[in-house]
Amino acid sequence: MSQNPAKTTSDEVDDRQLELAKAEGEAYTRSIDYMIEKVADAGGDMQTAEDYVVGYAQEEAEGMYRLESDGEFEWVEPDEENCHLEIAVTDAADGRFVPELDVRATLDPAAEDADTVGPFEVPFVWHPGLFHYGTNLEVPGEGEYDLTIEVDPPTFMRHDEENGDRYGEPVEVTFEGIEIETGQD
Repeated sequence: MSQNPAKTTSDEVDDRQLELAKAEGEAYTRSIDYMIEKVADAGGDMQTAEDYVVGYAQEEAEGMYRLESDGEFEWVEPDEENCHLEIAVTDAADGRFVPELDVRATLDPAAEDADTVGPFEVPFVWHPGLFHYGTNLEVPGEGEYDLTIEVDPPTFMRHDEENGDRYGEPVEVTFEGIEIETGQD
């Protein structure tokens, strides 16, 4: 059952806590906007889907740390990957990042002779600027693609008898005609 994203009452928190949650969401949204408008090669307007708002940004493939064992990290450069896809999923009511989601994406190229990429998993990525889901991948080349993002309902517990019955349905959004720029950073 989908909840009304405009709900702002709660039996678990007071008005000040709701105000702080909303401010946290507004700050996160400003970070998303900055990433899309100033940092990424491509990005677009966010779309509301049930209890979520979903957005994306795209950049060249980039290196990242991977934890190998306790306290031991390895810096991993892209191999054949030529695209880094970033996905933000926020709560439609307050704009805060929604953690622990299973996110998949598919890129369908406009070029008729190119193959569809995906669906592929888009795991959580820690980033110093904003939490998001992201991955490096290989696409057939630069150009126009349709990006479909699927989000499964999370299995985490939900607090609040008034608002806790949210994020219960899988959602899918499609961003049509996005321009992908390829390369490695």
